Amino acid sequence: MRNHRKYTKLAAIAAATTALAIGLTACGTASDPGATSGSGDKSAAENERLVVAASPTPHADILEYVRKNLAAKAGLTLEVREFTDYVLPNNATQQGQVDANFFQHKPYLDDFNKKNGTTIVPVVDVHLEPLGLYSGKARSLKDIKAGQTIAVPNDTTNEGRALKLLADNGLITLKPGAGTDAKLSDIADKKGLEFKELEAATLPRALNDVDAAVINGNYAIEADLAPADDALALEKPEGNPYANFLAVKKGNEKDPRVEKLAKLLNSPEVKKYIEDTYKGSVIPAFGPAA
Repeated sequence: MRNHRKYTKLAAIAAATTALAIGLTACGTASDPGATSGSGDKSAAENERLVVAASPTPHADILEYVRKNLAAKAGLTLEVREFTDYVLPNNATQQGQVDANFFQHKPYLDDFNKKNGTTIVPVVDVHLEPLGLYSGKARSLKDIKAGQTIAVPNDTTNEGRALKLLADNGLITLKPGAGTDAKLSDIADKKGLEFKELEAATLPRALNDVDAAVINGNYAIEADLAPADDALALEKPEGNPYANFLAVKKGNEKDPRVEKLAKLLNSPEVKKYIEDTYKGSVIPAFGPAA
C-alpha cells in the first residue's frame, strides 16, 4: 500500500549543514527565481526546476506522485529532496538551498520563525497527519496505568499537541489556560504517569523502551504503524490547526513554479491518491494556509 522508495537521506546532524550547502550548490539548485534566471524574466522562472525539501512519508510520497503523474502536463519540473528532521528543511529554504519545503504545520512554523529569525511562510494546506498514542504493550487506553512511562515529542508545538491528546483522552489533566505550547510543567495531574521527552523522529524506535509514546503521523507511517488502526488514541480532524502545507521563503509565494505546485497539491488527483494510499492515516486538508 505504501511506497518505500530508496532515497538519499539528509541526516539530521550538525555537520550536515555544511555538507548540505556544498551538496545543493554542486547540484545547481535554483533558489531565488529572479537571481537564477538572469533577467528575472517570468517565463525563464517558469522553466526552472523547482526543488522541494520534504519529510519522507507522506510528504515526499505525495510530491513524487505529483512529479510522476501531474507535473509534466502542468509544465512543472519538480525535484524532491528528502530530509529526516524538522530543522534543516526550513534552514535550507531560508538560505536558498531549496526553493520550498513540505513537512510542517502552522504552530511549528510560527515557533521556528520566532526562535530562529527565519521568514518562512505557508502557501497552501495539503493534508493532516493525526497525532496518535501507540504502545507495544497496551491494547487499549484502559491498559495505561499509574507508574508507566509515556514518551512525547520534545519540540515545543508537538509536545503541547501530544499533551492535549493525552488530556482529551483522560490520561492527564492540564492546568487551565494551557494551550498549544503546553509543557510538562503545565500538567495539573499526571495521574501517576511518568514522561520521557524525545526527538520526534526517534519515538517509534523508543516504543520497546517505554509503555506508550505519542508519535507524529509521518513517523508512525514510516515505522509501518497504521494510525487509523494501531493508535490507542488519535487526533480528530475537525477544527484541527495542524494541517501540513507547502512553504517558501517570504517573497516567493507568487513564484509561478510554486503556484503551479500549490494548485497540483490541491487537485482531485492528489485527494484521491491520499485517500487511497493512506486509508485515513493521512487526511486531505486542502485550502489556503492560515
